[in-house]
Amino acid sequence: MMLRYIIGRILIMIPTLLVISALVFLIIELPPGDYIESYIAELKAQGESVDLAQIEFLRTEYGFDKSLVERYLFWLWGILHGDFGYSFEYRLPVSEVVGDRMFLTILVSFTTIIFTWALAFPIGIYSATHQYSWGDYGLTFIGLLGLATPNFLLALVMIYFANLWFGTSIGGLMDVKYLNQPMSWDKAISILEHLWIPVIVIGTSGTAAMIRRLRANLLDELQKQYVVTARAKGVPPVRALLKYPLRSALNFFIADIGSMLPAMISGAEIVAVVLSLETTGPVLIAALQSQDMYLAGSFLIFLASLTVFGVLISDIALAFLDPRIRLQGGAIK
Repeated sequence: MMLRYIIGRILIMIPTLLVISALVFLIIELPPGDYIESYIAELKAQGESVDLAQIEFLRTEYGFDKSLVERYLFWLWGILHGDFGYSFEYRLPVSEVVGDRMFLTILVSFTTIIFTWALAFPIGIYSATHQYSWGDYGLTFIGLLGLATPNFLLALVMIYFANLWFGTSIGGLMDVKYLNQPMSWDKAISILEHLWIPVIVIGTSGTAAMIRRLRANLLDELQKQYVVTARAKGVPPVRALLKYPLRSALNFFIADIGSMLPAMISGAEIVAVVLSLETTGPVLIAALQSQDMYLAGSFLIFLASLTVFGVLISDIALAFLDPRIRLQGGAIK
């Protein structure tokens, strides 16, 4: 049944991704003008003359003289062959633009997820098992404070104190001298010295929200009859907690995989801009602003694909985690 379910979901993914790709391309094309017109406006703003012959060459070179459908099919055919198009802004293939930035984005996001889970799990469990204690009230206050503090404001505070107390250079994921340099031991050390700032900033609100959700779900499970019965039979408290209540309370963690995977690639865009991080978030924002259609479109379709595959992974994992979840509907006899 599981294999049939997976094959069916994969077959459904194909038309879903095709529809998403068409919508993404259409949305990118909706704003008036194109990259060439933005380029002309930029030249005029700088007081430079516009070479009409060059502009016409660029229109032909980049396919802006073709119809919308032709440009979409050309872009889609390239993606199917691993060619995500050409970035007009950077004058490079999309794969080269996002290469190093993709690695740094995954590094920041993965570390942030580990940081979030490492804090949220023990704190959420403690708050649920010590309801209305001073510890619960204190952790709840800190969690609400984390939810209320904007990430960009926390980022400004963190880079100030990091520079004041630890001498860490302001902004970026590494010292300036390592930019555009191949990976080395010194560069890796520099990345680790800067990594903790964005991890704490990005992970703060996510940790606070996850603590509240885990506490609420676990409290609901601990009040159910099977937990009361297990305690009455003398089952040790830790086993009574871990056997079923915690597993059931973790369902929403697994369900978040669908949104977690694209978040690992896009990163926290606003925080990345504030901290001057060399991640993909600022590149995506700049691509949308400059109408760099192939760069922006490739980003968005990649994020959509990760979302679709993430939902499939979470559904399969939930079926294994919780026996109450069935892969196929039907009347229960």
